[in-house]
Amino acid sequence: MQQYKRIAVKIGSNVLAGVDGSLDQSRIQHLVEQIQTIKNEGVEVILVSSGAVAAGRSVLPVESKMDTVSARQLWSAIGQVKLINSYSDLFEKYNVTCAQVLTTKENFSDRRHYLNMKNCISTMLEHKVLPIVNENDTISVSELMFTDNDELSGLISSMMNCEALIILSNVDGIFNGNPTAEGVKVIREIKASDKSKETHIQSNKSGFGRGGMLTKYNVAHKIAREGIDVFIANGKQDGILLNIVEGKDVLSTKFIPNGKKLKSSKKWLAHSESFAKGVVVINEGAKKALFDINANSLLLIGAIEINGFFKSGDIISIKDEKGKHLGMGKSQYDSDEAHTLIGQKARKPLIYYDYMFLNE
Repeated sequence: MQQYKRIAVKIGSNVLAGVDGSLDQSRIQHLVEQIQTIKNEGVEVILVSSGAVAAGRSVLPVESKMDTVSARQLWSAIGQVKLINSYSDLFEKYNVTCAQVLTTKENFSDRRHYLNMKNCISTMLEHKVLPIVNENDTISVSELMFTDNDELSGLISSMMNCEALIILSNVDGIFNGNPTAEGVKVIREIKASDKSKETHIQSNKSGFGRGGMLTKYNVAHKIAREGIDVFIANGKQDGILLNIVEGKDVLSTKFIPNGKKLKSSKKWLAHSESFAKGVVVINEGAKKALFDINANSLLLIGAIEINGFFKSGDIISIKDEKGKHLGMGKSQYDSDEAHTLIGQKARKPLIYYDYMFLNE
């Protein structure tokens, strides 16, 4: 197991829920036993677990007239107690202390909050505490929610400098066609630079989860680009976690990282597209400079349009003249200053290279 020192494990609702929607205690216990074995080998584990809404729904069915957001808030509030108690009771048998970390997408939008969360989880790991992370659905609303916990697990694994992310679902991986069709097989390996496999993915969702395979694929691609191994595997398969961490050949899809490690500031920006407060449109010369082999900051002389209202330090999106999204950056000016200086030589860049993330 020494190929990894720190991993993130995401367990989906469809893995934890039984046929009737209630928590499958035997499956949870099997996963707990595997995590404990991995921890005993000196590997730090961060668990990102869904299942709260499914657990709450099985306890208290509600009238159909209740709106979706209210029902989700109610179920998650009830179910999170059941979920964390199940984990706590099972891990306690192995003398493992676990801790609940509830977060929202907004917590990742601010660099200070981001670093506070990173410090909190780091402290837990230093004291051998197992962090169990979940979205705080009781206060999240639709437009501010993660796509699902796959997105959250990507953010956590990136933020915590994990060496691997294991996403457990109720399927064996990404198939090269419709999984129900004859002769279709699991794609065993996908390179971080290869986006061609996206055409094989079905857009439908199943069971109790909020996301789908397309979300998992996109998250896995982004995280592999950051130099992290990513596996998509079937959490219902016995011993799956141990087999992956031990490097055994198991039925799953592995995303091969490109080997490039990003700085902490760039990792934060890589997942910040939905937090952008404005947009800068740049000319072709500035675009070429950004993607040149030599690192370059974005100068206002290369900007041709500024949209939105933002403050110095806010995240803004970078686009070319055709509207293509090029990346994200932390603005050194507010929107009024940027408007005033657009197309001019200024004393400092609009975005410094170290606070910029560019798409490939």
